[in-house]
Parts: sequence; structure tokens; C-alpha cells
Amino acid sequence: MNLEYYFGANSPLADCLEGFSPRAEQLAMAQAVGEAIGTGSDLAVEAGTGTGKTLAYLIPVLLCGQHVVVSTRTRTLQDQLYHRDLPTLANALGRPAVVAQLKGRSNYLCLHRLGKLRESLTSSSPRDQQSQLSHLERWAAHTRTGDINEVAEVPEDSSLWPQVTSNVDNCLGSRCPSFADCHVVSARQEAMDAEIVIVNHHLLVADLTMKEEGFAQLLPGSDAVIVDEAHHFPDVAQSAFNVSLNSGRLADLVKEIRREALSLGVYGDDIDRQLDAVIRASKDALMTLPRHEGNLSWTDAGTEFEFAFDLLADQLIELRDWLTGHQEGSADIRRCLDRTRSMLETSERISIAGDQTGLRWIRTGRGGFTANVTPLDVSTQIASLLTGQECTWIFTSATLAVGGDFGHFLGRVGMPETSVRTIPSPFDYPTIARLYLPPDMPPPNAGDYTERMIAAIVPVLQVTKGRAFLLFTSHRALRRAAELLETEYRIEYPLLVQGTAPRSRLIDDFVAASNGVLLGTATFWEGIDIRGHGLVLVAIDRLPFASPGDPLLAARLEAIRNSGGNPFRDYQLPQAVLSLKQGAGRLIRDYADHGVVMICDPRLSTSGYGKVFLDSLPSLPVIRSLEEVRTFFAEREGTA
Repeated sequence: MNLEYYFGANSPLADCLEGFSPRAEQLAMAQAVGEAIGTGSDLAVEAGTGTGKTLAYLIPVLLCGQHVVVSTRTRTLQDQLYHRDLPTLANALGRPAVVAQLKGRSNYLCLHRLGKLRESLTSSSPRDQQSQLSHLERWAAHTRTGDINEVAEVPEDSSLWPQVTSNVDNCLGSRCPSFADCHVVSARQEAMDAEIVIVNHHLLVADLTMKEEGFAQLLPGSDAVIVDEAHHFPDVAQSAFNVSLNSGRLADLVKEIRREALSLGVYGDDIDRQLDAVIRASKDALMTLPRHEGNLSWTDAGTEFEFAFDLLADQLIELRDWLTGHQEGSADIRRCLDRTRSMLETSERISIAGDQTGLRWIRTGRGGFTANVTPLDVSTQIASLLTGQECTWIFTSATLAVGGDFGHFLGRVGMPETSVRTIPSPFDYPTIARLYLPPDMPPPNAGDYTERMIAAIVPVLQVTKGRAFLLFTSHRALRRAAELLETEYRIEYPLLVQGTAPRSRLIDDFVAASNGVLLGTATFWEGIDIRGHGLVLVAIDRLPFASPGDPLLAARLEAIRNSGGNPFRDYQLPQAVLSLKQGAGRLIRDYADHGVVMICDPRLSTSGYGKVFLDSLPSLPVIRSLEEVRTFFAEREGTA
């Protein structure tokens, strides 16, 4: 690979990529990726903001001529790689490549379920559903991929989508009468034949664990797997080992059985009573739980929930027996029977699970619950999945290391011997940015902490004239901050608050306003790329330590303690550092950007571990007074 040429001054990329210019950091990452692919050596590479890591791994992938899987966290990045980046780069390099994009099955039209929906809708059905079905049928007649993103006429939140797509629960696999024309099967086959395949983490893990029964595996035959946004991969991988029973999926099963029984002409009082009994048992179990969204340990749920959960299992047994007697001649009923058996087995596994099996806990919210058993440490199992594939693993993200140490990330994926590289950001942080630590802040557990924090932020907003992200570690603090800014301080800038509109709309409104103040929690800490001078302040309320009240976290920390580790040092601190790096990373996204990261938590200066956070952030000069904030912006924007 002549990477120096492609990332050099005479690169053909300059003709097709606006703003392309040689970056030593980008070349260094590309060389590391190319060497890893060429030698078959696993690699973890942290690339600072501005490195251009997507380009740095795609060029070696296109040049290597091998079969490569690229995994991302989000569907948005999948689409960007497939529709924009790879075609553009392949054309610039004169290196055509067969590229396939593979999504989860719920992203593809299911022809069998479309036919079922057509049969169930009548002239008395809502007009919007009839209209949307007409659009779907016209599209279904000519689509090649079956990717539901192609349909603009049907809203993303339409109730029809779950009825015309499949999931692991309701897919009939090779028993489906439409199997020969299945869009999921076709997409899988294209992926098997492609040189480069774009997937997401959940699909990659499903393939690793063979959760997608009845379909060929993707990874055998792959030479390398590049995991982008890799800081999310350990959590996604761990979720594959979770055992859970969800009341919403149970309700979907009941609807499916009711529909199939009616279609077959076997619906009667016996199955009607049984289906009602299942739903009633599920609702009875929910009624025993606290009426709030969140996680609850099994012990805190109490014996009343445990009793109701066992009664739910009894009703599933009755339902299983009825389906067993009516499965002949119907692949759909047989699939419903399979799902019922699986849910019954899951409920029994949860009921008998002990402390050695994992943590039993319940998530409540939106009128339903999920009962879970979660293993506390699956690094060995994850390592077995990864190393069991005869391919090279390359992990990359802007946030993998804690103070330059990759041990936390590599330990979670069970690959501690993996080679590592840190590629620094090319941005001139000492010149274009500052870290403001406001003076006289109380401890974060002070009763008036949010009031004091907002009092410190408002004068800075007046300096920046809005143009700010305020990031919070809890919804409670966010709501109180929004109330203070709106009613007590009456700030003159557009106030955009998480929860008042969809995330994408809030971001669009922020960009359009040019002087907005956006308040957000977890999902706003990453994945937002706003360039230019419309965002010049990122203010963070507290160091983002996970809530100690979460039962899953508490059990994980106890497991670390029991194994001789230090829960704070080995888990809580590194997780918080990586989260802070993501939040602070929203500020500087391009060479022309400038601004201030404001962290209100005094522990950054007063605690012994504060230095770990500071050492993990870009080299931002620290300022400690409002006057220094004013001076910085006067100097930067006086010449901007």
C-alpha cells in the first residue's frame, strides 16, 4: 500500500473530498491499520478528534483487497459509509469494490407479513393505515433491497412497520412461504459475496453468538473486522449474554396468536380466555412494581412480584399446551409455539437463577417491564467469541484510553495483549480552546448545587451570547436547570431542552438559531458534530460517574471487589473518564473552531483522581475566572 501517496500533497483524494489536506496523524493511523491488516495483528487505536479516522481506515481497507467487515454503532454512520464515503473513495482510488450494507432484519420488508397485513385490513380500518399500505404495496412491487428507509411516504413511527417487518421472534426462516424472495436472505447473500460489508455492533454480536438462527454466518471467510465507535462495543457484546423476558414482546406474541388463530378459523372461547389470562398475569406482575422508570433489583421488587412472575409462567404453560394441539398445517402457529416455549424457558431460568448465575433485576417503564438475569463479567466469553474467528480485529474510537492506558477497554473485551496506538488530535487546543473550572463551587452533593452551577454558567452565556451545550448527568438536574434558566434568569437565547422534541429536531433547531442553549443528558454527550462558531461553550455539570443506586452497577462492583479488584479504580473511574472525554469532545470539531469547555464539578481540582480526568482530556489551558473567559473570547472573536 502506497499510503504516503494517498495521504500526501498530490493525493487523488483532493479532487473529490472538499477541504482535504495532508495530516500526519491521519497517515499514521492509516499505516497502523494497514500494518495490522497485512500482518494479521489485532489493534486498538484511539484517534483524537480531527484525525479523520474514517478515511484512515477505509483507504487501507480498499487497498488491501481482502474481505473486511466494518461495524459501527449507528445506522446513520452505516448509511454514510455505504452511500457516501466508500463510493467516493473507491472512485478516487480507481479501486472499484463490491460493497454490501447489512442491517438487522427489522429494517427489511417481510413479504409474508405484508400479505398477512393485507388480509387483516378491511374497509373499516383507519384511512391512514389503508393509505400507508397502498404505498407499501406499490414500493414492494419494485424494490430490490426491501430496505424500509426507501419509503418516505410512511412515517418512521407508523404502526404498520412492526407488522410488515420481522424479528428473531416471529421470522419463520426456511419454513416461510416467501423464503425464496426474502429480502433478508438476499441481503445476507450479497454480504457473503461482497469484499466489504458494513454492519452495526448489534448485528455483529448476533452473528458472533449465532443468535440469527437459519441464516449463514457472516464472519467465516472475513480477513479483518474493523469496529468503529468501539467504546460502545463491550456493552453491546455483554448484552448478548443477558437473559430477559419483556412484557411488551409478550403482548406482541399474544396479538400474533390471536391473529393466526382467527386466520385459521380455530379461534374460540378457550384460546380467548387463555390469551386474556396471559395479558392479565403480565399486568398483575407490573402492578406489584414501583410506578417509575428505572432499574430495580430482584430483592427490592419483593415477594409479591416473584409470586406474580411465577403465575405468569403458569399461564405460559397453558398457552404452550393449546398451541401444541393446533400447530399442524400452520408454520405461523408453529413459530408462535416456538416463541412461547422460549419465553417459558426464559421465565424459568430467571426464576431459578442464583447469585452465581448473575444478577436478577427488573427494568420498568412505559407501561411494561423486563425481567433479566445478567452475568456480571463476560470478558472471557467475549474473548472466546472474538479470538474464535480467524480474522484480525481492529478497534477504533476517539475514547478508548484512560490517561493513555487501554487496559480498561481491552480487559472488558478479554484481549489484554492487543497492540495499541494513540493518535493525537491535530487541533491546536492550547490556542483555540480553554478549560474553565469555575471557582467557589460547592461539592456536587450539596442541596443547592444545581442552583450554584447555573449561577456560574449564566455569566458565561452572556459572554458567548448563547451558542452553548449544557450537559447533565441526570434528568432531575436538567429539569431544574431548565426551570432556573427560563423562570429565574429569563435568558434571552433560545432554550432547547431534551424531552421537548426529538433529538434530531433539537439539534437542527440549535444550528438554525445560531445563538441557542441546548440542555441534554446522556445521548447528547456524543455523536453530535456541530462545526463552526455556532457552538463555543460546552458546560458539564458533574463528573459523569454512573449512579451507585443502579442494581446492575452495584452488583458488578461487588463482583470486582470479591475477585480482589478495586471497584472505583477498575471500573467506575475509567468509565467516567471515557464519558467525560466524549462530552468535552463536542466542542472542537474542526480547525476553525474555538471555545471553552466548562466543568463545574470541583472534584476535578480537589480530589486525588481529578488528575486522571485532566490527563485524559486534550491539552486545554486551564482558566479559573470569568475575566479569563471574557479575555479568551475577546481575543479569539476579535480576530475571527
